[in-house]
Amino acid sequence: MDKPNIIKLVNGQKGNLIKITDLNLEGVMRRRLLDLGFVNGALVEVIRKSPLGDPIAFRVSQTTIALRREESSKIEGELIANGD
Repeated sequence: MDKPNIIKLVNGQKGNLIKITDLNLEGVMRRRLLDLGFVNGALVEVIRKSPLGDPIAFRVSQTTIALRREESSKIEGELIANGD
């Protein structure tokens, strides 16, 4: 059986589909992201990366949200599908 390809959201490329496995944030930011649908098992699509890579736009649960590199580097997931 193949090992899952675990990556941090910050390393995702446009069009990647990532299934969240770990949210390494605390406090208000963790609560905010959980409320927006960034929960274990949720599918996140990388929508767009700014030219310098910060922020990055993601779609989760019909919501598009831009996260800074600092936050997106603390969320890990399994790469489900490659994008463009």
